Amino acid sequence: MRPERVSRWFVTVSALFFLGFHAAMAVAAPRRVVVTLGLYGFVLHVLFGKAYALVPSYFDRDLAWELGPAVQFPLSVLGTTGLALTPLGPPWLRPVGTALWAGGVAVFLSTLGWTIRDNVTGVATGTGGPNAHREPVDRTANVAVPIALGYLALAAGGALVTVAGFGSVHPQQLSHLLATGTVALFVFGVGFRLFPRFLVAEAPRPIVTVVIAAGAVGPALLGFGLFEPGLLLVGGVIEAIAVAGFTLSYLVLFLRSERRRVGFYAVLLAVVVGVVGIGLGLTIAATGRDPALVSAHYRAMLAGFLGLTVVGAAFQFYPPAVGVWPYADDRTALLSIGLLGGGLGIQLLGLIGRFGWMRSVGTVAGVVGALCYTYLLLAAFARRWQ
Repeated sequence: MRPERVSRWFVTVSALFFLGFHAAMAVAAPRRVVVTLGLYGFVLHVLFGKAYALVPSYFDRDLAWELGPAVQFPLSVLGTTGLALTPLGPPWLRPVGTALWAGGVAVFLSTLGWTIRDNVTGVATGTGGPNAHREPVDRTANVAVPIALGYLALAAGGALVTVAGFGSVHPQQLSHLLATGTVALFVFGVGFRLFPRFLVAEAPRPIVTVVIAAGAVGPALLGFGLFEPGLLLVGGVIEAIAVAGFTLSYLVLFLRSERRRVGFYAVLLAVVVGVVGIGLGLTIAATGRDPALVSAHYRAMLAGFLGLTVVGAAFQFYPPAVGVWPYADDRTALLSIGLLGGGLGIQLLGLIGRFGWMRSVGTVAGVVGALCYTYLLLAAFARRWQ
């Protein structure tokens, strides 16, 4: 089975998890349910699917095992579903869900690891022709990939050790290792390869190096220092440098570019929200874990920085206008971006200001925005199914 086809499976199920993520926030589901649907379900499934499609070419290699994506897919979907239902279901869901999810991760890591085994640092970039001048940035960006894979392995190992009873890793530590160590680092690395090409502009090379370096170190300090205030603050500052640097680089790319496609606005909104989310995280590290600030922080980073970045990239890979269903166009895409971004902004104001009605309005807007996004993706894929 062709990896490109299975990649679309991952993106499709990711959109369904995205809808579930926003619905869970709307009905005030337990935080662990919300985070699992958003991080393990939405964000990681997109990462898995697109990594299979992009990483081999970025490292100038062919995918080592073409059946790998198809083998991983059911393990990841079933495992994530089990983990999401764990707070609401029988006790056996957690070990079974963890085992299935970790099994999927093992397939992913072994397939990509074997693919890049003789080019781990990414010196060979596959960059050439009219893009030859981008090779220094591409080489630096490639460094992020094996480090991100290492964080994924660490998180999966920590989850297995915990359910097996050989140790205890707090779920929030696993979430930080995955969100900042795996997903954000992939966003940095792959983003520095994708967005300059999408926007036909040049990223500032010194900033690229700073972002990748800070993005590689920050997650370890955040994950292992989550309950050590001093270490947490240092990790937060380093991760803030990475996010702020990525934000600055994207702003430079956006302003230098003459292209104005719909997905670019989603990423523009994402990086701005990312700075807000990092500011909230630093506030928590400096002043303590206020529940409202914690909720605002993880929603800003998960639904905002990571979520809207994924939405923007998806609209670039799968343009809304190619959809075969009614209203599959850029206007609907802009509506979805506005609802997702505006709804999140209202949620954050409601959480910080303790206005319950604002949280409700914001989450409902998010659900409608996620519905529009899912509709547009399915409409684009429907053309291929015809």
